[in-house]
This record gives sequence, C-alpha cells and structure tokens, in this order.
Amino acid sequence: MQAVLLDFHGTLAQVEEPREWVLAAAASCGVELDRVRATALADRLLTAGRAGGPLPTRVPPHLAELWADRDLYEHAHRGAYTGLAETVETGIGGLADALYERLLVPAGWVPYPDTAPTLTALRAAGVRVAVVSNIGFDIRPHFAAWGLADLVDAFVLSYEVGRCKPDPAIFWRACGMLGVDPEQALMVGDTAADAGAVAAGCTALVLPTADPGRPNGLGSVLSLAHP
Repeated sequence: MQAVLLDFHGTLAQVEEPREWVLAAAASCGVELDRVRATALADRLLTAGRAGGPLPTRVPPHLAELWADRDLYEHAHRGAYTGLAETVETGIGGLADALYERLLVPAGWVPYPDTAPTLTALRAAGVRVAVVSNIGFDIRPHFAAWGLADLVDAFVLSYEVGRCKPDPAIFWRACGMLGVDPEQALMVGDTAADAGAVAAGCTALVLPTADPGRPNGLGSVLSLAHP
C-alpha cells in the first residue's frame, strides 16, 4: 500500500462523552447544570439525534430535506442537527446552537490513543495519508490544534467535494489528490460506508467503534501499509 485513506469520526477521533457535551454547551449559555439533569438531557438529545452519535430514531418531516443533504452542505448539516436538538424541550435558550458549536471546536472531540502514533509512523514510512469524511464542516482546525495537521497530506470532505461515502467517486478523488492508484490505497474506517471503497478498487479495513479515549485497533494499519 502506497497510501492510507482514513475516516475521521469513529476512526481517528470520537465526540466527547454525552454528559460532558451537554454540560459544556449549557455553560456556554450561562447555565450550570447538575450532573443528574445533564445526564437526563443527554439521553433525550441522543435519542433525538446527535452529530457523531447514534442516528435519530425519527427525523421530523420538516427536517427531512436538511437531513438528506446534511453531509453535502454546511447549512444543511447545522440545520439538521440543531433542528433535531430543538425537538427536545431543555428550558435553556440557545442550547441547540451551543450543542452544535461543540462539534466545531477541538475540545468537543477526543482523538483515539493510536491516532497520533499511527499517523507519525505512516509519515515516517513514506505512506501518504488522506482523511476522507462524510461531514458538513471543516475539520482541519481540529488536526492543527492536536498537532497532527502536518501528518495528513489531503482532506477529502464530502461537503467540499460533493460526494459521500460509499460513492466510489469520493475515494477516487482522495487517490487522485495523493497521486496513487486505488489499488495502492487502503481505506480504514468503522462503517459499511467506508468499506464501500472496495467498489473503487481500494482495499478496506473496518475497525470496531470505541468509546472516547479507548483504543480502537487503529495501530493495526501499520502491519498492512507498506511504502
């Protein structure tokens, strides 16, 4: 393998623990929640649908179009997830927007333990790296804040390229940006959409999803990728 394509959420980083997410968002609205109430709100908000969390149990009709386009347009991504949060009565003005804003800051995410060592080892071995993500906002500032930006050769984000995994076109775009043939690339992710890279001619590795801060097996990439 001359290149590794890496998913972002669930592969390189995970969103912060739900209760901490709610506590931080409420604090930005000037409200200090006790942990019991924060836990209860987090449970309800997860059921409604959280970016980086489980899929919503139901998408209200008025949000259906935004939901369908959430990974193709910034406004749709924000509108879909703030709209879902607004279906939960929290009693805190502006909380839906504050919850979404946590996605946009590095503090709202937790890189997996193997992320930095794996990216460092791939760079040392001369393997080119692209982050390929279905997402509606820019994650480059996150990598910069974590000191990892120089270890990534290309970011291929669905809302920028107009294609979402498992569409083969997004993987072809990544390979083109890295200057490698798909047969020379390994796609690493945690969902069936990531495994869709096989249809583009790449090899795929699907990892188990792990909680924030827990190892997820990312280091196994190093035994598969060779310059």
